[in-house]
Amino acid sequence: MSTKSIPAKNRQIRSEVSAGGSLKLSLETTPTPTPGEQEVLIKVLAAPMNPSDLALLIGPGDVSTLQETGTADSPEVQMQIPDYAMPYLSGRLDQSLPGGNEGAGIVVAAGDKAQNLMGKMVSVAGGQMFAEYCVAPGYACLEVADDCDARDVCSSFVNPMTVLAMLETMRADGFKALINTGAASNLGRMMIKVCQDDGIPLVNIVRREEHVQELQALGAEYVCNSSDDNFAEQLQEAIAATGAMIAFDCIGGGKLADQLLTAMEAVAARSQKDYSRYGTEVHKQVYIYGGLDRSATPLSRSYGLYWSVGGWLLTAALARFGMEKTIEFKTRVASELQTTFASHYTAEVSLAGALSGDAIRNYAKMASGEKYLVLPHADSK
Repeated sequence: MSTKSIPAKNRQIRSEVSAGGSLKLSLETTPTPTPGEQEVLIKVLAAPMNPSDLALLIGPGDVSTLQETGTADSPEVQMQIPDYAMPYLSGRLDQSLPGGNEGAGIVVAAGDKAQNLMGKMVSVAGGQMFAEYCVAPGYACLEVADDCDARDVCSSFVNPMTVLAMLETMRADGFKALINTGAASNLGRMMIKVCQDDGIPLVNIVRREEHVQELQALGAEYVCNSSDDNFAEQLQEAIAATGAMIAFDCIGGGKLADQLLTAMEAVAARSQKDYSRYGTEVHKQVYIYGGLDRSATPLSRSYGLYWSVGGWLLTAALARFGMEKTIEFKTRVASELQTTFASHYTAEVSLAGALSGDAIRNYAKMASGEKYLVLPHADSK
């Protein structure tokens, strides 16, 4: 594409929280950005809607108050934010923020020091990918084969890198097996494949029986259904078989973290020779990395004193492990992007379609196994 065919204007999805307690999602028209010396301009062809994107776009917005305004070509959505959430949003009040953590597209313009990417299909965590065009550093782009469909390579960062960083965290913390919740998600299915390839025992937790069957069909050996009456027994037996004493939890709220620690302690106690009022000396770790359930996380503390619950964030993990390990992860992702790290989507929407009330209500459910793909240059669907 020549610079003459690059439009002067660019449409992108933006989110703004007002000091008055309302949230606005809109499709804004802004000048098409110009790449700097080491940057590229990408015509965005596909961008996944991840839970981390929803944290910015919708955040604590009350979807039950959603009102659609604007026009078909320039939609706008308003919703109210609960009073309790406003103090945590002070850093973004009255700022219009772009959305879209990652995506893929064609480089249509490049700075002098990024000319090697001109005309290439790339995947990148650009931070503003829900747009027709975006600028990103050339070094951050993952070059893929020109004949790839952008749909197949747009999810190269958030889920694949999270899987590899979680497994590195497991190793760094001294564990050899792990538990993963929300296992029917794209991330969960990637985790199953990587653990199979790397010989890592894995316990998968889902909430629906059909997901149990789907994951078993993928080869998952241990799949526990948290909706079953005997979930505690299922979980204990899976932990006993694998030795998993570390869990990564995307649910966040509710009793699941407590159930995980309780089951870990029960299994550890089976091999304890002498009773201790302080519990077993086996350390039990739960990392919360998501908030599919926004309620509180109650802990019964019935599992002694050798345990920990903490937050886990991909960017912090990558900083912990350093650039060499990050490059190692990216190299593996690039080589397995259409196999091990392939993603699947339940619906495709245009930029305008992404702001429809029905689409937003579906996003807000954050149901396992359901994921939207935004196609910025598609007609409204």
